[in-house]
Amino acid sequence: MRHLLPFLLATLPWAAVLPQETPRHWEVDAPVDLFTTDELGNLYTLSGNDLDLYSRDGAHLAHNSLNSFGPISSVDAFSSLKPLIFSRAQGQLALLDNTLSMQGSTINLARSGYPQITLAAVGVMARYWLFDDRDMALLRVDDQLRPVANTGRLDQVLSFTPQPSYMEEADGRLYMVDPAHGVLVFDLFGTFVRTLPILGVQRVQVRDGFLWYVQDGALNRYDLRAFSVEPVPWPGSPAPLHVLDARIEHGRLYRLLADRLQVDPLKP
Repeated sequence: MRHLLPFLLATLPWAAVLPQETPRHWEVDAPVDLFTTDELGNLYTLSGNDLDLYSRDGAHLAHNSLNSFGPISSVDAFSSLKPLIFSRAQGQLALLDNTLSMQGSTINLARSGYPQITLAAVGVMARYWLFDDRDMALLRVDDQLRPVANTGRLDQVLSFTPQPSYMEEADGRLYMVDPAHGVLVFDLFGTFVRTLPILGVQRVQVRDGFLWYVQDGALNRYDLRAFSVEPVPWPGSPAPLHVLDARIEHGRLYRLLADRLQVDPLKP
């Protein structure tokens, strides 16, 4: 009977039809200061220093009030269910687990020789990216904060003084957003690769060869192979909403509005 089971399953008409996931609309019905998502589609929202975790279908999974950490500047979910939080004011990093509890001790950057870090992100091989505003350099360090790569002074490399607002690693590249100059792209050795001509944006998201961003309330998709940009219509309401930020995961569109965060199916 055990040997007949695969044959029987293969002959049943429904066996070849796997259940398809159908994204549905759901909301976080409260103001959100900033948010991010991970590659599983989990949503992380920050309101003040209250961090919440939701599944991609809207189930509330965890909450933590991180008031003792200092004001949180960014949340990086490069590693699914292991977000990195950064406090620019306190110069601190911390890794969280899937319950949003801290893993180990808070990392004090100033005590480790990095007194003026204004941006932080996490990447492959447990590496961190740090932007040092004092030395005007982008650094890649290991989990002991030992230098792995250093761009040197970027004002000399780029011929302008960068003022980045956001950065994230994706597909072997580091994407750093400078609203006045574009999206600066570096390889994992810290070598400057190119500038993408995307101006006036604060954040971006890179997924599957595309760079997504909101510009003047509109959603755009930049093709990283063809170097072309395509507007993407907002789904749902015929009246345009004032969208502050957006991300794409698993066929879902996550939209940050002034008073709530919406999740909707993204039409092909």
